[in-house]
Amino acid sequence: MTNLVSEVKGREGKEGDDGASRKSSRGSLLVVNMRGLVNTRKPVRKTLEQLHLLRRFNATIVPDTPAYRGMLKSAKEHLAWCEADFEIVEKLIRSKAESSNGRKVPEEELPRRANYSSLDELARDVASGKLKLDGAQGFRSFFRLKPPRGGFKRSSRRLFTQGGILGWNKELPQMIEKMI
Repeated sequence: MTNLVSEVKGREGKEGDDGASRKSSRGSLLVVNMRGLVNTRKPVRKTLEQLHLLRRFNATIVPDTPAYRGMLKSAKEHLAWCEADFEIVEKLIRSKAESSNGRKVPEEELPRRANYSSLDELARDVASGKLKLDGAQGFRSFFRLKPPRGGFKRSSRRLFTQGGILGWNKELPQMIEKMI
């Protein structure tokens, strides 16, 4: 029995193929729907609805918690995600943030809407997980992105570990810069 317990404890810290077991500093995750909702199973569709990712190339920023990691793992055939860093979050908020009614928010109004003094502070708090953009701050909880300029360099139907773009993707920030 002790061998079994020690074997299970030994597996906990190992990194999985899908990135769902990666340890992080509990910041935020940047998640993009890469496949859309056509022909999806009901549990996956429900997960995508809960993440507010109802269309292809919509992105959102979620806290890095075990609950969200489980949601990402269950829909990994449709999503790509990575840790949200400050630069990408700032570019997303600056160029793609929309108000709750769907209109573009002027750049000077962005920090004021969320009770911040500057856009840098707002982006840092969103990237670190201290603030979640949602209807309470007057923002939409997702960003509408375009298909990447130049197309995908890898398969859009495979996981990142298998030569695709889906699942945990360390190259997602460069791809998102081409999608803004």
